[in-house]
Amino acid sequence: MSRSGDLGRADLHIHTAVGDGMAEVQELLDYVEEKTDLDVIAVTDHDNIRGAYAARELWAKGRYSFEVVMGVEVTALEGHLLALYVEEPPPALRPVVEVLEAVHSQGGLCVIPHPLAWLTRSLGQRTIERIMATGGDGVYFDGIEVGNGTFAARMSVKKAIRLNQERYHLAEVGGSDAHFLAAVGSAYTLFPGSTAEDLRRAILDKQSKAASGRHPSLLEIGPGQVARQAWRGLAVTPRTLGWGPTAKSFVKRIFPFVR
Repeated sequence: MSRSGDLGRADLHIHTAVGDGMAEVQELLDYVEEKTDLDVIAVTDHDNIRGAYAARELWAKGRYSFEVVMGVEVTALEGHLLALYVEEPPPALRPVVEVLEAVHSQGGLCVIPHPLAWLTRSLGQRTIERIMATGGDGVYFDGIEVGNGTFAARMSVKKAIRLNQERYHLAEVGGSDAHFLAAVGSAYTLFPGSTAEDLRRAILDKQSKAASGRHPSLLEIGPGQVARQAWRGLAVTPRTLGWGPTAKSFVKRIFPFVR
């Protein structure tokens, strides 16, 4: 039985202080246990699986009523991808095709985070439809994040939902993309069951749905915290932001005539 009723709740997109998040891993686990009704979480630091390993190890030593999924937010040349249920980090700053192959070769799932979002590194419509049209062994998406707690993602979510309903027909998932504890659970995935394995099966069977929770205000988080997190995003993960290698892809999305 889920902590929150008949349907389980999972936040599949959370960052920690191992990357550019503001909470230590132990703080995250304690917060999820005490302040949320989530049944599953995924730790998905940028191009770094150490936070996910730390979360799983600490979880195994405790008595928590939720489960932890190993994850990474991978920087492909065309934008970010969420790799879930993985034990090894897929290669960063490589074409999206290679990332998809690497995730699926180890039995993981690959989700499109914050699709079409202009203010963060995201896969654009052309890239998504190119992959779906050509595909191949291991080259496919398992889900699309049509629930995301960030302002950047919410600007494009209506179009992403429409495209998924009309063309893509991928499993819907939600994740907070939280870099602050107060944002954990601000978007989440509903699924039949309550365990990490139930969640995996629901995504594969396209039975998962995205949902929105409460979004903390800037005052709740604190302007100082926001400023420090912005600095961490530049200082802690400069390579994973991919400003150099991914710049051409980003510019072409805004200005399609650029060669």
